[in-house]
Amino acid sequence: MRADTLSEPVPDDAPKQRRSAGVSFAARLAFEDVGYRVGTTEILKGISLSAEPGEVLCLLGPSGSGKSTLLKIAAGIERPSFGRVLLGDREVAGPQRFVAPEKRGVGLMFQDFALFPHMTVLDNIRFGLRAMDSAAAKREAAAALERVGLADAAGAYPHMLSGGEQQRIALARALTPRPSVLLMDEPFSGLDSRLKDVVRTDTLQILREARATAIVVTHDAEEAMRLGDRIALIRDGSLVQAGTAAELYGRPVDLFAAGFFSELNVLEGVVRGGRVTTPLGPVADSPSSDGTRVTVALRLGGLRLEESRQGVSGRIVARRFLGGVDLFTVAVEGLDQPLRSRMRAGLVPENRRDVVVSIDPRDVIVFEKAAEDR
Repeated sequence: MRADTLSEPVPDDAPKQRRSAGVSFAARLAFEDVGYRVGTTEILKGISLSAEPGEVLCLLGPSGSGKSTLLKIAAGIERPSFGRVLLGDREVAGPQRFVAPEKRGVGLMFQDFALFPHMTVLDNIRFGLRAMDSAAAKREAAAALERVGLADAAGAYPHMLSGGEQQRIALARALTPRPSVLLMDEPFSGLDSRLKDVVRTDTLQILREARATAIVVTHDAEEAMRLGDRIALIRDGSLVQAGTAAELYGRPVDLFAAGFFSELNVLEGVVRGGRVTTPLGPVADSPSSDGTRVTVALRLGGLRLEESRQGVSGRIVARRFLGGVDLFTVAVEGLDQPLRSRMRAGLVPENRRDVVVSIDPRDVIVFEKAAEDR
């Protein structure tokens, strides 16, 4: 969705009308069994993954999972301990080969933007165009500023700009040399939530216009779903799952993956007569044999609180208004720990305490114990 179609007011420092981004020659970037060690500590444990030409691939995971290290290996800032990195058909890192960062044809954009404080905005963008003559570089930099809606800021210095404006300058500088791959490390982490949505939307539009392959590091699952054509979920240096947002959300491979995309209630269950049975009753079909013990993940939006409906008895012990939704904590018969529920605000009367708890089967994910413990 374009920024100018948002129903909310556009912040003052959102991009102004701009020209389309110049087209890059997108390349495929592939990691083949890439590992990285520091001493005896394994930071990356044999990751195989690729970003296809023109694709936005998001590296998603908690802090310390190895996402930024993988990005640095792609950039040539770090050298892999084993495995290979391919840019198009060219090996840029491997057991017998290592191509320097400046010879890889990749663009870099870090979370602190890394703008030169002593240079004007125009000169910051021109910095990556030193192979051009001065006049041509100035024209190209001015065009890049126009593309991100900041043509009027050419003579300003970075400290004179807002966070959102600095982010767009950093993006313009990274894209101006027309890199075959753009690497972005937590590029929106310094923006407030109001501005973040607008800047992310405009950034994605610029990436689409430029047709550059992009790899974006983030710890925010919603951000990954907004930006990525595909998402690679990383944990403790290993690739957990890769696919589209719909695939990772709808068919997570384990409880960690499910919990990264949704808040969950986690229950123990057992298969009886082809059904997974829990203290909330049968919640899903299962092909497993009777007696198989499973873990049941229930998204908060799938826990319904009704006055009279088939289900089990519960009591509301806490309630919090969150704008469009109410967040409930509910004690349920047969469970030692309370459950949480998110429901549209106002559906449950303020004075109601006793409720009947039921579930929406569409929000139930079942994991056999072997899958959960991987």
